[in-house]
Amino acid sequence: MRDRDIRTVLRDQLQKEYGHDSDTRILDELGVCQGSVRIDMAVVNGSLNGYEIKSERDTLERLPQQSVYYSKVFDHVTVVVGPSYFPSVKDVVPTWWGVVVAKPTEGGGPELVQKRKPKKNPSLDPYSIAQLLWREEALEVLHERGLSQGLLSKTRKQIWQTLADYLRLDELRDTVRAKLVSREGWRSDASPEQGDVTFRPSARP
Repeated sequence: MRDRDIRTVLRDQLQKEYGHDSDTRILDELGVCQGSVRIDMAVVNGSLNGYEIKSERDTLERLPQQSVYYSKVFDHVTVVVGPSYFPSVKDVVPTWWGVVVAKPTEGGGPELVQKRKPKKNPSLDPYSIAQLLWREEALEVLHERGLSQGLLSKTRKQIWQTLADYLRLDELRDTVRAKLVSREGWRSDASPEQGDVTFRPSARP
């Protein structure tokens, strides 16, 4: 079972759930922390939710580092793995991450089975969230709040830092999500253990 087999089924489920919602955007390969890592799929609406795929043709070697970056930005994260990586993956990712197992089926795509529902991220990083904005978007946000004076010639890092310093976390999260949903010209939840249930995306707060 390959990454693309899992990705196709996951995207189909997310599209079925959110495809007709103009306030939701489904993104492939969203870069975070200035492109230090790219999450396989993200859903942006009332919250920012990430999905990382690890098929049995992948390894978990990079997952600890990826989890550090993803945990700075996403409200919820779910890792989708091949059967051989469960339950070992639970020792690799934070306890608030969701876990979904992609089980092979006869003659069709994998079945996605939810093993652990994602919880709310307890450790968001404002600066890393601000980095999701393009420079022009960040300046526009600051200008709307009367905070852009003297920043036009500054670097992106300085502009992002100003956002992180002056906007409340909830305001920053709402603003960044709204920008991601409306952006054009792209480059490029319950107790942790409840047994096996068929995965249904739950990306709303």
